[in-house]
Amino acid sequence: MSDDTYTPPKVWKWEPGNGGRFASINRPIAGPTHDKALPVGEHPLQLYSLATPNGVKVTVMLEELLALGHAGAEYDAWLINIGDGDQFGSGFVEINPNSKIPAMMDHSVEPPRRVFETASIVLYLAEKFGALIPEGAARTECFNWLFWQQGAAPFLGGGFGHFYAYAPEKYQYPIDRYTMEVKRQLDVLDRHLAEHTWLAGDEYSIADIATWPWYGQLVLGRLYSAAEFLDVTSYKNVLRWAEAIDARPAVQRGRMVNRTFGEPSTQLRERHDASDFDTRTQDKIGGGD
Repeated sequence: MSDDTYTPPKVWKWEPGNGGRFASINRPIAGPTHDKALPVGEHPLQLYSLATPNGVKVTVMLEELLALGHAGAEYDAWLINIGDGDQFGSGFVEINPNSKIPAMMDHSVEPPRRVFETASIVLYLAEKFGALIPEGAARTECFNWLFWQQGAAPFLGGGFGHFYAYAPEKYQYPIDRYTMEVKRQLDVLDRHLAEHTWLAGDEYSIADIATWPWYGQLVLGRLYSAAEFLDVTSYKNVLRWAEAIDARPAVQRGRMVNRTFGEPSTQLRERHDASDFDTRTQDKIGGGD
C-alpha cells in the first residue's frame, strides 16, 4: 500500500484533466456542450450509438428481430463518437439527458418517442414486436437477469475495466476490489448456467442479448485484455453460453454496427440497410483503424 494516502477535502472541486484516458470528456455536470442536430434516416427506428458493450446490446437486438422476420425493426444506426464528445451535442442530449450511448428514437409513433438506457431499449423493442420475451415463469426469470446485468455490469465496466485498463496509474486496492466482484458475478452466472441453457431457461431472450456483450465478450477475451488475469476458462458454463451466442449470425452482424476498431472488414460505422454489411464495411469504402 502506498504511503501517499489521499485525504478527501471537505468540499470536492473539479479540476479539468482529472480522469485519465477519458479526462477530456468527463465533467461533473449534465447538459449539452455544443449545438449539434442529429441526422435522421428513412427508417422509423433511429439509433445513435457506438459499438461498446452497451451499444452492442441494441444492435444485436435489432438484428435478431430482423432475423425473426420483423421488417418493422429496420433501422438507421448513426455513429456517436464518445471520445470526441458527440454525446454532449444538443440533439443527443435531447434524446438522452444522461449523455450515454445508445439512444433511440421511434418515429413510427406520434409524437416520436425517445428511448434510452439499454434495458429500457431492449425491453421496448421486445414488447413492440412481441418477441424474445418468454411467457409465464420464464418471463419473470428473464426480467430477473435483464435487471441483474443492468445493476452488475457497472462493476465490470466502470469499476474493474476502469482501474485495470484505463486509470492513469494502477493501484492494487481498487483492482483487487473489483476483480473480486467480477469473479463473484462470473460465478453467479456459471452456477446458473450449469442448470440452464439460457438465462431465462430453455429460451433465448433479451436477458441473454443484454448480458452477453459484457460477460460473454469478457470470457471470450474481448474486453480489457483481462481473460488470463480473470482465469475465464474456469467458468466453463459461461464459456459454453458465450460461444453459443457468438455463433449466431445476428450477433455477428450486431457487433459490426457502429464499430470503429478492429479489422476494417468488421467495421460498419453506419448502418442504413441490410446490404450495408456486404457493401459498406470500412475495407470496402476505404479507411479504418
